[in-house]
Amino acid sequence: MFNLEGKVALVTGGSRGLGRADALALAKAGADVIITDILLESDQSNDVNRFGPLAQVMKSKGIVYTEQTAKDIIKMNRRAAAFKMDVTNREQVAEVISGVVEEFGRIDILVNNAAALDHVATIENQSDELWERDLKINLTGAYNCAKAVWPYMKSQQWGRIINMASVAGTMGGFGQASYSSTKAAVLGLTKSLALEGARYNITVNAIVPGIIGTEAWKSGNPKMNERMIARTAFRKPGEPEDIAHAIVFLATEEARYITGVGLNVSGGIELFTF
Repeated sequence: MFNLEGKVALVTGGSRGLGRADALALAKAGADVIITDILLESDQSNDVNRFGPLAQVMKSKGIVYTEQTAKDIIKMNRRAAAFKMDVTNREQVAEVISGVVEEFGRIDILVNNAAALDHVATIENQSDELWERDLKINLTGAYNCAKAVWPYMKSQQWGRIINMASVAGTMGGFGQASYSSTKAAVLGLTKSLALEGARYNITVNAIVPGIIGTEAWKSGNPKMNERMIARTAFRKPGEPEDIAHAIVFLATEEARYITGVGLNVSGGIELFTF
C-alpha cells in the first residue's frame, strides 16, 4: 500500500517545515520529487526582501533546505531537483513545470504548499499591501500551479492536486484577516477543481492543518503558542510528518475515490475542548 513508484511529484514552498516534510515523505513512498521555493541555499540575490519578514528571517538564520532536501531524496535512490520558483509569477511557474515534464517525463502530483502567514494585525491595522500579497501567494499561487499542471495531468488521465488550507480558513483567526480569507478560498478552489478533474481521473483535495510544530511556529510568541496548544484535544502541536503522511495517502491509488475534501489534520483544535 501507498506505493508511489513511477510517480513524479512537485512540492511548492519546500525550503523547510511542511514542504520539506512533504517532499521527503513522498520520496520515501517511491516518488521522484521536485522541490520549489523562493529561497535556495545557493541563491545569492537580494530579492528576498520583497517576500516579507518571515522569508527574511529564515534566510538570515539559514533555515533554508530546498537544495538539501533534493540531495536527501537522491540518497534514497529517487530522482529529485530543486528550483527557485515564485508561485505568483505565472511565466516562471509555466517554465518550471514545462522543464520538469521535459526532464522527468511526466507530472503526477502537485502539492500547493507555498504560503505567506506573517501578516498578523487587526482589521484597522491590516496592511493593504500585505493583503494583496497574501491573495497573490496563498490563493492565486495555488491557482497558477494547478492551472499549469492541469494539461499534463489531463492528457495522462491521472493526477493528484493537494492544496494546503488551514483551520484559520475554517474557524477564522484573530488578526489573520488576509490569511484566513485566502485559506478559506483555497477550500472553494479545491472543490471546484475536484468537480472539473473527476472526468479526467484527477483528484483534488485539501489538507486543513492545525497547530504544527514547524520552524515558523516555533519562532512565534510562546504565550500565544501555549494558548493555541490548549485548544487542541491532544494538548500538543502536531509534527510536519503528520501532515506529510496524510498527503502521501491522498496521492496514492488507494485514495482514488476521494476528491473535493478538506481533511482536518488538526489534533482536534476545531472540537469543543475544555
